[in-house]
Amino acid sequence: MASPAPIVALGELLWDLLPGGRRSGGAPFNFAFHCHQLGHPAVIVSRVGDDDLGRDLCAEVRRLEMSDEYIQTDREHPTGTVKVEVSPDGQPAFSIVDDVAWDYIGWEPRLEGLATSARAVCFGTLAQRKPVSRETIRRFVRQARGRCLVVLDLNLRPTAEDPELIQASLGLADWLKVNEDEAGRVSPNTHVPLVCRTRGADGCDVRAWGQAINIPGIPVRVADTVGAGDAFTAALLTQYLEGKPLADAARFANAYAAVVASKPGGTPRVEPAEVERLL
Repeated sequence: MASPAPIVALGELLWDLLPGGRRSGGAPFNFAFHCHQLGHPAVIVSRVGDDDLGRDLCAEVRRLEMSDEYIQTDREHPTGTVKVEVSPDGQPAFSIVDDVAWDYIGWEPRLEGLATSARAVCFGTLAQRKPVSRETIRRFVRQARGRCLVVLDLNLRPTAEDPELIQASLGLADWLKVNEDEAGRVSPNTHVPLVCRTRGADGCDVRAWGQAINIPGIPVRVADTVGAGDAFTAALLTQYLEGKPLADAARFANAYAAVVASKPGGTPRVEPAEVERLL
């Protein structure tokens, strides 16, 4: 039997340097991890340095029972790191190191086969801050587009707020996920068929195909919100791919993200019963 088509995440794979220690992270990787945890094969296309941090990161990916097949090794640039400071209410502030391995994700012939066989693709703007990764990501998405669902998790950071970059990315997307801060940067008349806005403790809303869905927030004791939005995107997508009605998918994603926010780091283990208790 052929292996199921994977969900593909494109972009940054790095170490989040949190107050309690380092954890694997990067929005695309967090997304891929949660798709995998929810029972859908997922891979990350990224790049790490030829250094101890990179080797440890690939080992961590494997420890999480995911494939490191499409993680490239860079002999010139270091593995990416992000210093994360968490406020008393769990809100993270990121200091992202520039000019690192994931800025140089190169095109490889085997990526064409992955692009044409993907079940869905998720990408963001941060990993497009440098020309090499930007070209690879856009080439991959263009090859996948029309064959599968393309999800843009905007994930704006100061180094990736160029209007042209945002508009070009929107032009490639079937779905758009934004948080409250990012929503104001996108025209309300965007032609992306599905737009989802996460609102932190206030829940989320989804606009698609004539539907306007609003899901209220779920009170939880927040550890930190690192990766909660990525978890939401993964849960919404996988529920949709399973054929769930959009409102039910959004409700599940809201609960799943709430559980993630109640735990430290962007890739915590989540048990189905933990989500069920919040539905």
